[in-house]
Amino acid sequence: MLFAGAFRQQYGAVCFRHGNAGSAIEILVITSRDSGRWVIPKGWPMKGKKPFEAAAIEAWEEAGVRGTVKKKPVGRYTYLKELDNGDVGPCIVDMFQIEVTDISSDFKERDQRILEWVSPDEAARRVREIELKSLLVQFEPQGRKKRVRG
Repeated sequence: MLFAGAFRQQYGAVCFRHGNAGSAIEILVITSRDSGRWVIPKGWPMKGKKPFEAAAIEAWEEAGVRGTVKKKPVGRYTYLKELDNGDVGPCIVDMFQIEVTDISSDFKERDQRILEWVSPDEAARRVREIELKSLLVQFEPQGRKKRVRG
């Protein structure tokens, strides 16, 4: 049996910052705890927390970053997760943008992961999931649109 049950929901964070040039952005990629492959911070829904809040908590616990979180997802992707019981479960990950303003070296999973800030193209090259690659390579921070008065 390939899939055990229906799609499971997760929430993830596209953590970004502005590079030295000011205009170019960098995206945070981290290694997974089990396989060591490149991923973005993500996790399961949390009781009493809204999706964007859960994504922000995952970014803090997995990567030690905090910042301004957008309440609406910037995209989603699917992947197959190997579950603790050995089954494979399809997951849908709603992605939330976090503009990082605070970086700490003291966070919950600091000894279990490697973190790197890279260009959107490099982030897309490193991750395995096709839909996530597309989301990262096309990522543009969502901000307040400037009104043009005529």
